[in-house]
Amino acid sequence: MPKNTHDVIVVGAGHNGLTAASYMAKAGLDVVVLEKNDWIGGAAVSRELYPGWKYSNCSYVCSLLRPEIMRDLELYKYGLQIIPYEGSATMMKNGDYYTHYHDHDMTINSIRRHSHKDAEAYERYSRDVLRQCKIIKPLLKMTPPDLTSFKPKDLFGALEFAKHFAAKDELDGLGEKEIYDTIRFYTMSIRDYLEEYFESEITKAHLAGSAIIGTALGPCSPGSAYVLLHHYMGEVDGSVGSWGYARGGMGSITQAMMGCLKDHGGEVKPSSEVTNVITKNGKAIGVATQNGDEYYAKKIVSNLDVKRTFLKITEEKDLPDDFVRSVKNFKIRGSSGKLNIALDALPDFPCIPEGDPGGGGDMHFTETIEEMEGAYDDWKRGEWSRNPYVDMCIPSKSDPTMAEPGKHYMSVFIQYVPFNLANGGWNEERKQEFGRHIADCIAEFSPNFKDLINHYEVRTPLELENEVGLTEGNIFQGELTMDQLMFNRPVPGYAQYRTPLKNMYICSSSTHPGGGVMGAPGANAAREVLLDMNVPQKGNYY
Repeated sequence: MPKNTHDVIVVGAGHNGLTAASYMAKAGLDVVVLEKNDWIGGAAVSRELYPGWKYSNCSYVCSLLRPEIMRDLELYKYGLQIIPYEGSATMMKNGDYYTHYHDHDMTINSIRRHSHKDAEAYERYSRDVLRQCKIIKPLLKMTPPDLTSFKPKDLFGALEFAKHFAAKDELDGLGEKEIYDTIRFYTMSIRDYLEEYFESEITKAHLAGSAIIGTALGPCSPGSAYVLLHHYMGEVDGSVGSWGYARGGMGSITQAMMGCLKDHGGEVKPSSEVTNVITKNGKAIGVATQNGDEYYAKKIVSNLDVKRTFLKITEEKDLPDDFVRSVKNFKIRGSSGKLNIALDALPDFPCIPEGDPGGGGDMHFTETIEEMEGAYDDWKRGEWSRNPYVDMCIPSKSDPTMAEPGKHYMSVFIQYVPFNLANGGWNEERKQEFGRHIADCIAEFSPNFKDLINHYEVRTPLELENEVGLTEGNIFQGELTMDQLMFNRPVPGYAQYRTPLKNMYICSSSTHPGGGVMGAPGANAAREVLLDMNVPQKGNYY
């Protein structure tokens, strides 16, 4: 038997890889995780990239992480704390503002300031979106059935999927009309969806933001309504749709996962970039790393996105031609950038009244859906958005561990930023120009903002790709469109976490149910590995 032999090798120590590894280690398997960087966490990481400030330098807020996973892996035991925030705000150029709160009645009152009609419509809107959340929630932790298979498992799986769309008792009376509404919702643009409820431009703009974050779609693009749902289906402390900060930054999530993994005998090896999968007779038997080491295992699980897994570390000759074509056609387009900013004090935002809970969460300044669509038009031309959609927050207002006393950390997420920048591509000068442009945009709503900047770093899609392995910087590892969801994710015929190579699996966000710091792809993939190895499954998730 070769040395470095294990039951399971997991490629990549992002949150899904660590989730899968932890479940398998808890089941008693010998698991090793190989990570290319000298730190762990992938895009869910906290790093002191500037002395005195801790950056959540990629992902920045928490909601989607499944509560069953947190309980199964006992993440709170390993130090994870989620601090919910109470609201969000959109600032307006005329000095007014819109706020959205965790408290339903406060939100109604906020909407009423802009439109009495919209305040009434919001009751219907929130009910309808919650219904969609109820439909999708049970599906998150299911393995999509193969609709072309007549195996009993797939037939029962298809019936299970269908049940959640038609079971009236479970879904508060989902009837024929609601089923048709659901089909429409999955294919609609967010603009068209919101216009069926609201008349106020600021209300529509604020709500539409969740439908464009992280995706190469505009608010007028068919399918963007589903992206909104993807962001709504999370929860904090049992409150559906709530968001919060991980105390200590997003890296506290993956650090807690690593604590669980190690306590159950698992191992993480940083600075161990996997360069190729070792195969024999159509089976994956091990991996080779850049530093010349080889590891062997009964099962190989890749946490890399589908393109990196099958076009970079796997030989095409070991894969069916039609599968390779499908992987090459899988849409992963970069559209997001990020600034991490160290501030010497808390900046003023005069639009938002002092003490308003809306200023404690995410803040924006895009007032209309048309502005969002214009920002998307810039991206399509290979330009960063001149009037971007900005999702900024100051976690240190709620979490003092992110900066020294009196100092603050600001996270700024930007749509839209192309991976392939026109007219020569990205270089250091253009990256800094982009950063200054975003700072100028923020300064329009905060007169003292620029004076407080101690340090900032700019992350284009290129940095996101090079540092954490997100192809083109796409945070979802593949667009969340109907042709790339559920049975089709990552490609038709291979939505069950298995791959054409025997004994090789994939657990990344390229698989069902998609991206965000959710953990569901990792937990689902671990379940399939355990089933194939006839190892009993343990936990609330299963």
